[in-house]
Amino acid sequence: MSLDKRKVKILKAIISSYIDNAEAVGSRTISKKYELGVSPATIRNEMYDLEEMGFLIQPHASSGRIPTDKAYRYYVDDLWKKVRDSNIPNTDELKNIIEEKSNEMDSVFRNSVRILSQFTKYTSFIVAPQLKQSEIKRIQLVPVTDRRILLVLILQSNIVKQVMLNLNSPIPLDQIDKISASLSEKLYGYKLEDIYSIKDSLIDQLYHIRESSGNLLLELLPFLVDQIGKLEDFNVYADGLTNILDLPEYNDVVKAREFISFVEDKDSMAKLFKFTGENDLDISIGRENEYEELRDCSLITATYKLNGKLIGKIGVIGPTRMNYTNVISTVKSMSEAMNEIISQHFDGENEE
Repeated sequence: MSLDKRKVKILKAIISSYIDNAEAVGSRTISKKYELGVSPATIRNEMYDLEEMGFLIQPHASSGRIPTDKAYRYYVDDLWKKVRDSNIPNTDELKNIIEEKSNEMDSVFRNSVRILSQFTKYTSFIVAPQLKQSEIKRIQLVPVTDRRILLVLILQSNIVKQVMLNLNSPIPLDQIDKISASLSEKLYGYKLEDIYSIKDSLIDQLYHIRESSGNLLLELLPFLVDQIGKLEDFNVYADGLTNILDLPEYNDVVKAREFISFVEDKDSMAKLFKFTGENDLDISIGRENEYEELRDCSLITATYKLNGKLIGKIGVIGPTRMNYTNVISTVKSMSEAMNEIISQHFDGENEE
C-alpha cells in the first residue's frame, strides 16, 4: 500500500496538529481544523490504513493517533526537498548578532549557541574545533600567585585556551615575559597533537632559556609541555538545557534529568558529534539516534568550516514533534553565518 495524495494530506495534518498541541489527534479534529474535502469517516479509514503502514500509533484504545518516527522521517524528507535549495533567511542578521562583542572564537561560540536556543526554543549545542589539529600562534604566562601561573595558549584560528599551572617554586616576575617570548618563538606553528610526542626534543631546544631563568625551568618546561599535549580535543557549548522542562514529553522528572545529564556530559556529546557524520546538514529522528537518552528526540546538526575543512558542528536537540521548518532553517542559517564569520575574521592565514 502506497501513500496517495489524500493519505499524505491527512498524515501531514496529523503531524502539524501534534507538533502544535502534543495531543493525540482524532478524525473529527482533522475534519474540523483542516479543509480536506472528505468526511470524518473517510479520514478515520485513512488513519487506520496509515496506522497499518506504521506511520501512526494509537496510544490508548479510545484515543486519537500520534505520528511515529517513520511519519516524521517522511515529513522531514519531503520538507527538506523544499528547504535545502531555498534562500537562507536571516544570515546577515544572525552574523550581526553573533559578531557583537565577539573578538575571539570563544565569544562567537557562546553567542551562537545562545542565539540558536532563543530562536528555536530548544536545547542547542556547539562542538568546537578539534583542537589537537590546531597550530600554536602565541603563548603567554601570566602570574596569578607566587606558585600559580596561568598558561594562555592562542591558536592560529584565534581560539584561546587557558591552563592553570601549579609550581613547587616561584618564578621571578622579571623572567616570566622572557620565558613566554621564547616559548612562543619555539612552539610557533606546532600542532597540539604533535607537542607530546616531541616533548623531549622541545625541552632540549628550550633548554637555553635556563641560562636566564635558572633551574626553575627544569620543573616548568616538562610540566608545561605535558599540559599543552593533554589539552582537550574538543569543547562543547550548550544552551537552553532547561527548555526541555517546558515540554509535556518531559513532565517525567527522571526522564528530563537523564536528558540534561547526557547533554552536559562532554564525552557523550563528543560521541554524538562523531555519530552524526559530516554532511552539511544531518537530521536524525527518534530511534535513529544511537543513544537511549535521545530516542524520544530529534537531532538537527550542521557543520561549520575553516578554509573548507570541517572544524565543528552546531545543532539543536528537541522532541520528535519539533517545529522542523523553523529549526532546519535556523540551524542552516546559523551554520552559514558562522562559516562567514570564521572565514572573514578568524582565518589564521589572514592574521599578522
